[in-house]
This record gives sequence, C-alpha cells and structure tokens, in this order.
Amino acid sequence: MKTSEFKGFYKLSPQQRLEEVAKFSSLTEEEVSLLAKTGALSIEAADHMIENVFSVMPLPMGIAVNFTINGKDYLIPMAVEEPSVVAAASNAARMARVKGGFFTSNTGPIMRAQIQIVNVADPYAARFKLFEAREKLIEIANSQDPMLISLGGGMKDLEVQIVPSPLGTMVVMHLIADTRDAMGANTVNTMAEALAPYIEQITGGKVYLRILSNLADKRLVRVRTVIDKETVGGEAVVDGIVWAYTFASVDPYRAATHNKGIMNGIIPAVTATGNDTRAIEAGAHAYAARNGRYTSLTVWEKNKDGDLVGTIEVPMAVGLVGGATKVHPVARLAVKILDVKSAVELGEVIAAVGLAQNLTALKALATEGIQRGHMSLHARNVAVAAGATPDIIDQVVAEMVKARKVRQDYAEELVKQVKK
Repeated sequence: MKTSEFKGFYKLSPQQRLEEVAKFSSLTEEEVSLLAKTGALSIEAADHMIENVFSVMPLPMGIAVNFTINGKDYLIPMAVEEPSVVAAASNAARMARVKGGFFTSNTGPIMRAQIQIVNVADPYAARFKLFEAREKLIEIANSQDPMLISLGGGMKDLEVQIVPSPLGTMVVMHLIADTRDAMGANTVNTMAEALAPYIEQITGGKVYLRILSNLADKRLVRVRTVIDKETVGGEAVVDGIVWAYTFASVDPYRAATHNKGIMNGIIPAVTATGNDTRAIEAGAHAYAARNGRYTSLTVWEKNKDGDLVGTIEVPMAVGLVGGATKVHPVARLAVKILDVKSAVELGEVIAAVGLAQNLTALKALATEGIQRGHMSLHARNVAVAAGATPDIIDQVVAEMVKARKVRQDYAEELVKQVKK
C-alpha cells in the first residue's frame, strides 16, 4: 500500500527524492527525464531555496515592450502562463506613449511590523508608556542591522492602537521602518523580535505575535497615464471604459475580476524578478478593501479634452536584495534587463504594468468583449494540447477562431482532418 509518510525525506538528495516520487506515482522513464531538466536554475541552487526539492517548474517569460515611465524606456520581463497578458500590456504601453507614457510617485520603502500585547491591566496608559519609550525602542530595533542604518534605513517611528477582541483588549504596536532596497520582511521581523521583551517590561503584558503586515499601506506607488481618445478608439470607447471602471468601483463582484486583471500584469513582473507574489497579492487586495468595502485599485476618468486618464495606487513591497531576487539566475537577469536602480523604481515599473493591463482589459470589455483577443491566443495552447505539430498549428488555430470553437475536442478533430 502506498504511503506519503517518509522519514528523513529532507535528508535525501534531489535525485533521490525524484526517484521516490517516481516510485510513488508510477512515473515513466520519459516523465522522470522531463522532471530532471531544470534549465537555468540548477537543481543544486533550487535545493538551497526551498525544502524537499526534486525538480523545478519553468514558466514562459515574455518581454512587454513600448513602456516609457517618467521619460525612461523599459523592456519588462513577465513570467506567466496565461495567453494575451504580455501582448495586452505591450499594446496598452503603445497607446500610453502618445501622451508621454506613465508618470509615477511613491511614499518610500516603508514597512511595518505588528507587536501584539495582551493581558495589559491598563491598556491606555500602556499605550502612552510606549510612546514615552519611543527613542529607546528605536535604538534597540536599529541595533539589529547596522548596515541598514548606514544606508539611511531603519526603524523611524511607532504607532500604538487599542484593539478590542472577543478574548479581551489588545495593545498593538506598529514598528515603522525604512527597509531601503529590501522587501523588508526579515528586517522588520528581526526588529520586532528584539523589542518584544522590552515591550513586556514597559506594558506589564504578554507579547504574542511580532510579525510584519503585508498591508504595506506606507509603501505605496502611484502611477498616472493619459490615453489619447483617438488612439484608444474614440470618445465612445473612452466613455465605455469609464463606465466599466465605475461598475468595478461600486460592485465587489465586478471589482474582484477587475483587480484580478490588474494583477495579471503585476504578478508576472513580480515573478520574473524573484519577488514574493503572495505578499503583493495580499497587500493589493487588502488595500482595495481598506475602507470597509472591496473596490477597484484603479480609477479611470475623462478629462476636459475627452481623453482617458487612468491612475493606480497600490502597495508594492518588492526588493532588489535578499531572497530569490539575488539567488535565482534568471531573476537577476530580469532585474538587469529592467535596469532599475532601486526597489522603489522597481515597484513603480510593476504598478505601471498593472495599470496598462487594466486598460486593455477594460477596452476589450467596452468594445468587442474580452473573449475575442484572449481566445485567439488561448487557441494555440489548446491546439498544442490536441496534438497539433508546428507545421499545422497556425491552420488549426485559424479554424478554431473562425468557428468560435476553442475547445479540446474540436481541436483534436481539426488536427485529424488537417493531417489527412
């Protein structure tokens, strides 16, 4: 009987783990050989990145073109499996160039950690005591990372909240830190751990959680663009896009899909640079609900000239140092291709891709519908899955799109017909 219980699985080499997986799953020699191929990321490097490594999972990486941001041109690597994403971003960037491209601002690389204090007899007095100890707490926190301090970063301030809960009143201190070119999770977590015993002495309470928050609302990037009305298809298209955005601004069911489209642009760029996609997703969606109702991350308006104006404001906790950004060889090359000089600049570029992606999605929805362009690209994946070889794939795709039947069974039927 098969069992997933292993003793010492982590002690095995990646090759030995692959052999165990192959045995458990009855993989063929051909399948094992496929899993053994790792590409640019060596199995040795991968084995140092996460636990129990036995293979790697490659993704297609495309280049989004046409982007100009703050007067600088960028080629933007995007690692993603979904068809139409890279093409859509490039198309939106081409439209944005007519009026100068994208323009950005930011609040700096500021992260926060939360320190949860419970069983405090006098929480309001404890809050004041923490403020009184501000300078000492900053000193202790900043002693954890002298290099960061030398670069101008470190803990800068603190916030303290009184938080009611079913288990009793909590005092929650927020440690506010400038993490410079790091994403900052390890930095602020280390600082919070160091402060915990001192905070217990000050408040007389018990510290439980001390960890960063992925709602990085002090690490915002803002991007603005103006889209020429004729370039986008005329004033009627501008009106349609504004109405489509307005739907997302007032309805959470629509906003969820609207924001997913934004993340279609953001996450591939985050992935390509080796940053934490889960942190970015969590922060963005939490920020979209910060006022108690989930809404759009973007705003689209029509200016006095009838042109389309788009803006996005989103947390962007990305880094250039630490983590996979420095370890993964392809991530390092993606950063080199981008030619960004700081984590803040990287965040602004990534947010611009999100705004661009949103533009093309809304334009499609406001005009021909989302499926036409998406399906024509998706059809290639379906054709390959149905067995279409390179010499016939274009013909099979064309027939599927013409018939508006982008389905596996129809693709298999077409492959048989064309081969005959």
